[in-house]
Amino acid sequence: MSKIAVRVQDLGKQYRLGVRGAWNQPMLREVLSGVVARPFRYLSRSAWFSPPGPQSTIAAPAAASHVWALRGVSFDVRAGEVLGIIGPNGAGKSTLLKILTRITEPTEGRAEIHGRVASLLEVGTGFHPELSGRENVYLSGAFLGMRKAEIDRKLDTIIEFSGIAKFIETPVKYYSSGMYVRLAFAVAAHLEPDILIVDEVLAVGDADFQRRCLAKMEDVRQHGRTILFVSHNLSAITRLCQRAILVAGGSIRNDGPAGDVVSSYMMSNLSATAERNWPDQSTAPGNDVARLRGVRVLADDGRTAESLDIRRPVTIEMVYDVLKPGYAFAPRCEIFSHSGLCLFTAADMRMGWRDRPYLIGQFRSSATIPGNILAEGAVLVGVGLFSPDPDQNHFNVREAVAFQVVDSLDGDSARGDWTGPMYGVVRPALVWNTTPLNSRSTNP
Repeated sequence: MSKIAVRVQDLGKQYRLGVRGAWNQPMLREVLSGVVARPFRYLSRSAWFSPPGPQSTIAAPAAASHVWALRGVSFDVRAGEVLGIIGPNGAGKSTLLKILTRITEPTEGRAEIHGRVASLLEVGTGFHPELSGRENVYLSGAFLGMRKAEIDRKLDTIIEFSGIAKFIETPVKYYSSGMYVRLAFAVAAHLEPDILIVDEVLAVGDADFQRRCLAKMEDVRQHGRTILFVSHNLSAITRLCQRAILVAGGSIRNDGPAGDVVSSYMMSNLSATAERNWPDQSTAPGNDVARLRGVRVLADDGRTAESLDIRRPVTIEMVYDVLKPGYAFAPRCEIFSHSGLCLFTAADMRMGWRDRPYLIGQFRSSATIPGNILAEGAVLVGVGLFSPDPDQNHFNVREAVAFQVVDSLDGDSARGDWTGPMYGVVRPALVWNTTPLNSRSTNP
């Protein structure tokens, strides 16, 4: 039996709301001493992370409240296992990874890590904006525990994988978020860690980079290394991971084979609903060019609908703010089955779209899926906004909205009068034609 790579026991993290300052947080000198000591921690191949001991604290106002980001979380990950971590936004997934990578301390419980860890939790972690991409490879590699000789040996491979060779001598403060994450993932993945921890790296970057990320993680997996992979890309979870855990409300709701966990999540009310809005522009998905404000699933009568007849069309509508003029945009939607399989991607790339730049303002884009196309069951919708020259995804929300397709028993759908199971990820009502081939044929 393989050894344990990660062990989490009754882990909990509590935050205090409504308090400005350093309540229950280390003093500045403690933070600085921790930063100095941190590189030396990589010398240890095994470590326990427990709640911090007594510290100097500031008295908290009696009215302050608490919130548990995690509570009672326990699981083991064996060496060589690939664990997918899924769940709605705010479920506690990123908090869990920050504890495992020692960015934050748990309030209660313990976490055990065996082996060298490489992590990619936030875009540009460890990068210095004034340094070039090449210099930041060395800086980021040092933060991840790599020796200079190891970085020298892998530098060309890292740069080639990142796909930004012509910008490698440019200060990273001029990089787009996509360029940041390309370089950061290239460094982390080529460290050849015992444990690779990745948080939603596929949310940034074009389709080619996403494919190469998945291929690289598959290569890491085949070499017997352990991966913890957080993603809203459920098809990537089922493709890459043998096992998954569903985190919601700060606790583990399901743990089992990746396909089973993804399917149960898609069929539960924990997944997205038929409408989502981001009223605060500062926190809405997007960047300084465009931000998403809302997404809806509409029935053919114009109402927001979570359940739709298989025979009727369904419209995906998104509203977004354009904050800078002069960009040509291609709004996009991705349609996924309940198992996370991408059924199709659709984008508004009508003739001449690259020559139609947008002005500043709010826009609504919608696309309609005809009836008798989707199979019955839960359907997940992702939305995005893309512009060319240079290629850039301004926002890309994979778990935006969801709806249920309900098949008809009236006999006029693709099902006809058959009441048994109908297999397949789509269910088009095709037109059939049968003609006799000789005089003995009696059927029409």
